[in-house]
Amino acid sequence: MKTRSAFIPLLSLGLALAFMLSASPAWSDDAALGRCRVLADSAARLACYDALPLGAPTVPARAAAPPTAATFGLQRADDGVLEVVSTIPGLFEGWRPGDRIRLANGQLWQVSDDSTAVYHLRDPKVTVRRAVMSTFVLDIEGARRLPRVRRLE
Repeated sequence: MKTRSAFIPLLSLGLALAFMLSASPAWSDDAALGRCRVLADSAARLACYDALPLGAPTVPARAAAPPTAATFGLQRADDGVLEVVSTIPGLFEGWRPGDRIRLANGQLWQVSDDSTAVYHLRDPKVTVRRAVMSTFVLDIEGARRLPRVRRLE
């Protein structure tokens, strides 16, 4: 029974070590592992494994797509784009809370505040701007108010 109780902690330690090694991105570098694996001397093999960089990506990271007007309002983080300019095609008669406004560039924005306005504007130019706390406002040419909006599409 004494042997079995000594075996369980070793098994747990071995499983924990195997999990840690398999989760490390550095171990996915097969060439570096192969160089260490073939060393006959235990001390040299251990030194080789210890020299492997931990946490360093082995595959070059793909560059993030540059910010564009197409992604403006859909990403949570600041993407560097401060505003998008478009028009509202056709007759624009104003908005109420929850109204959806489709822009000529294809973006769909929804009024997210409780503002209401009535206008009679034909193809007004609009600018969607960043506001505070990761929100956006819709500046409509000819309108005196700026509804707070959120992008749906």
